[in-house]
Amino acid sequence: MTTTKPAGARTAEPATGRTAGHTAEPATGRTAGHTAEPATGRTAGHGRRSRAVVVGAGFGGLAIAIRLLADGHDVTVLERRATLGGRASRIRESGYTWDTGPSLITMPWLFDELFRIGGSSLHAELRLHELDPLYRIGWTGDPRHFDFTRDVDGLRRGVAAFDPHDAANLDRFIVATRAIHERAILRYGRVPFTRAVDFAALLPEMVRLDAIRPLSSFVGRYFDEPHVRQVFDFHSLFIGGDPARVPAIYAALVYLQIADGAWYAEGGVFSVVEAMARLVTRGGGTIVTGDGAAEVVRGGGRVRAVRTDSGAEIPADIVVFNGDIADRAALVPGARDRLPWRLRPLRTTMSAYLLYLGTDRTFPQLLHHTLVVGDDYAGFIREVTRDRTLPTSFNVYIHAPTRTEAAMAPPGGDSLTVLLPVANLRSGDDWTAVAPVLRERLVDWLEGPAGLAGLRRSIVVERSWTPLTFRDVLGTADGSAFAVEPTLQQSAYFRQPNRDRVVGGLYYVGGATHPGAGLPGTLLTAEVTAGLVRDDVRAGH
Repeated sequence: MTTTKPAGARTAEPATGRTAGHTAEPATGRTAGHTAEPATGRTAGHGRRSRAVVVGAGFGGLAIAIRLLADGHDVTVLERRATLGGRASRIRESGYTWDTGPSLITMPWLFDELFRIGGSSLHAELRLHELDPLYRIGWTGDPRHFDFTRDVDGLRRGVAAFDPHDAANLDRFIVATRAIHERAILRYGRVPFTRAVDFAALLPEMVRLDAIRPLSSFVGRYFDEPHVRQVFDFHSLFIGGDPARVPAIYAALVYLQIADGAWYAEGGVFSVVEAMARLVTRGGGTIVTGDGAAEVVRGGGRVRAVRTDSGAEIPADIVVFNGDIADRAALVPGARDRLPWRLRPLRTTMSAYLLYLGTDRTFPQLLHHTLVVGDDYAGFIREVTRDRTLPTSFNVYIHAPTRTEAAMAPPGGDSLTVLLPVANLRSGDDWTAVAPVLRERLVDWLEGPAGLAGLRRSIVVERSWTPLTFRDVLGTADGSAFAVEPTLQQSAYFRQPNRDRVVGGLYYVGGATHPGAGLPGTLLTAEVTAGLVRDDVRAGH
C-alpha cells in the first residue's frame, strides 16, 4: 500500500512549449466564469469538515476529489491497483510508452474548468498539441481514405471526393448536430436526472431535435454514400455504442470534435491523470494505492466508514464510488431498492482486444490516429455487440503517438496500440485459448488487407489486453471496456444515478453513471455528483 500525502502548496508555472496559436477554448454553451462554489464541507451539527472517501482513482475519481477538496471536504482517494488511472493507465518498456486506454482529449475546456477549480489551469500543467487531421479512416480493398478535420471546408472536400450530393448536405448535418450538442451535452449533461420527471422533460426537446431515432438512421437523413455514412456514425463506438442501437443524441460526438478539435497531451493521456493527482495532493487530499474498498460501513441508513482490503477502516461522511456498478452489491451488501427503478439489469458494452506493439521501424501510412474498416462494417458491429460472437472480419483503431511526440518510442521505432472491439465475456469464449489464435489472425490482417507490410518481423516488444484483463485487473462487469451500453433505455434517469437511491451519503462517478462514458462524459459525472453532494450538505442530509 502506498499513500501520497498532501504536498506543500506551490504555484503552478506556465508550461513552455505550448502549441502556438492553439488554446483550449470553450464550445458554445460553456458555463461562463465557472468557478468552484464556496466551501461547504461542514457536516451539519458537528462543526467539523466532512470526510469524503473516493473509491477508485480513474478520471472520475480524481475529478470528484478535486471538486470535493475545493468545496472544503477532507478527501482520501483509495485505489486497489498500484497505479492510478483505471482504464487510462500506462505501459512503459524498453523505451516504448503506451496509453492503455483513451488516447486523445476532446472538449479540453472541461479539463481547464476542472484544473482552475483545483487552483491551476490546463496549460499550466500540460503541453497540448492539436491534431489535424484528427484521424484518418481507410477501407481495406479501397485506395481512398478520409482525413477527418475540424475545418468544415476540409470536411466538405473529403465528403465530395466520395459523393458531391452528400457534400452539399454537410452544413445541414453540422447545424443539426450542433443543436443536439448544445442541448443534450452542454445543458442536460449537467442535470442530475434524479427524478423520472426530469427525463420526461428532456424527451420532447430530443424529439424536436430528432435525437431519439438511432444514430445510423439520423446520419442517413443527410448522407447516402456508405463510406460517408460510416465516417459520421462510427463515433459512438468510442464509448461502446452500436450506431444502429444508440440514439442520435450521440451525434453530438461528431460536433464536439468539430467545435473543439482533438488534442494530444505530451506524455500521453496518462500525463493528464498525473496532473489531476498533483492537484489532489496540492489541495490537501490523500491518495492511497494498493488498497481498495472492501465494504462501505453503514449505520442509520447512511455511510459511516469504508473498510479497505487490508482491514483498515476510514471514517466517512461521504463515499463516492468510481468503479463498476456491478460491484455495488458487494460494496453495500443488503442495500436494495424497495421499488426497482429499472425493469431489467443494465446491459454492458462490448469489450476490446488490445495489442501494444513496440516496433523497430515506423509505418508512415499511419497518422497519429488511424481507423481501418474491414469488409463488413455493419456485420462486424452486430457480431461484437448484439450477437456476442468472435468477429469474422476486422475493424481496428490504431494509435501511433510518435507522429506527434517522438519520445514515445526509441529512434526509428513506433509504439503502436491496436484496438479491436470484441464481444464481452457473456459470449462464453475461453480467452486463454482465443487470444493467441486471434492475435495471429489480426497480425496477418494488419500485414495484408490493412497494408502494414512487415509489421510482424518489426515487433520487438509486445503486450496485450483481453476481456479477462478488463474483468480481472480493472474489475469491470463481463469484462466490458466501456461500462454501460449507451442506449436510450440506459441513459439519463435510466442509467446508474449519481446519488444512491437507498444509502445516504453514497454517490457515483465514472462512465457507468450519468451522463456517460468517454473523458468529457466522465468529467461531467464528477460535476453532476459534486453538485448533488453540495446540495445535500447544505440541506444537512
